[in-house]
Amino acid sequence: MVGPKTQQNMIAILRVLRNAPGPMGAERVSAELRYSGTRLSERAVRNYLAQADAQGWTQNLGRRGRRLTPEGRQEVARAQVMDKVGFVAARVDELTYQMDFDLESRQGTVILNVSTMALEDADAALGALLAVYDAGLGMGRLVLLGRPGDTVGAFQVPPGRLVIGTLCSVSINGIFLRAKVATRSRFGGLLEIEDGHPKRFTQLIRYDGTSLDPLEIFIRGHMTSVAQAARTGAGLIGASFREVPTVSLAEVRRLAALSDKLGLGGIMAIGQPNQPLLDIPVAQGCVGLVVSGGLNPVAAITEVGIGTTSAAMHSLCDFNRLLEYETLRNLDPRRQPGTPAYRP
Repeated sequence: MVGPKTQQNMIAILRVLRNAPGPMGAERVSAELRYSGTRLSERAVRNYLAQADAQGWTQNLGRRGRRLTPEGRQEVARAQVMDKVGFVAARVDELTYQMDFDLESRQGTVILNVSTMALEDADAALGALLAVYDAGLGMGRLVLLGRPGDTVGAFQVPPGRLVIGTLCSVSINGIFLRAKVATRSRFGGLLEIEDGHPKRFTQLIRYDGTSLDPLEIFIRGHMTSVAQAARTGAGLIGASFREVPTVSLAEVRRLAALSDKLGLGGIMAIGQPNQPLLDIPVAQGCVGLVVSGGLNPVAAITEVGIGTTSAAMHSLCDFNRLLEYETLRNLDPRRQPGTPAYRP
């Protein structure tokens, strides 16, 4: 069986060849590896290259050295995916730290998901979105609408596209961190709704074991039924599970109530100390939280047949640019560039 270190060395060599302007010999590959902190002798590199030849990942050109084959490039690409495992957990921590929204002053930045769709689908898309917020299945009540020529977060809206920015549930982590409440984001999942209330998780993806946001995966896989849940009170929506220390429970409840008052709500359930929540066990000394997925409105838009692209945890956005979702009922999504897009 090939060990992890051997695999790591092989991929490092293949990457050197991928980035090289032309074929390279073992001596040059060994020298390039040293620059990146990997120390392999010329002889060791030759042995690895012989194995790569046998796998079809490299082609031996004699004195000119080796070059990467298409199969070798595919192998590097697969390895890059593995390198990204845990990327979502790292992104959660990064944005939580960078977010600076203050509940008391109502100033600062929150975390935004950004989704795009064709401008011609705007009316139908907003109808689906409004139904989700009306049913209380979104993350809070605030959104941001971007039409051609606008900037949403760090995204410039291209011609012919409509952009919808929704609050990311990681914003809760940022609010808690500012209040010195440590939050552990465990997983995203599909949450079954019955009679309008959370019943159980049917699918789970750990944040530290994925390279994509879980709700993005569920939306792409057509696994949600958010529109149905909004319409009938029963269906599958995106949600996440977090843990906070038991000693912070009173503060968490206070922050949750204040956040909800400002339109930043989204906490669907708060558990009891050391007790499972929706059959999900928690660590000793912790309390579980279930938070609605920020992309649930976009899931509903996708479910009615509208093509969308989404980027969860896309960027930070000033809180004061966000709109109460109710304002979208009377907003023309096809307004011409240069006219006011947001509230003062």
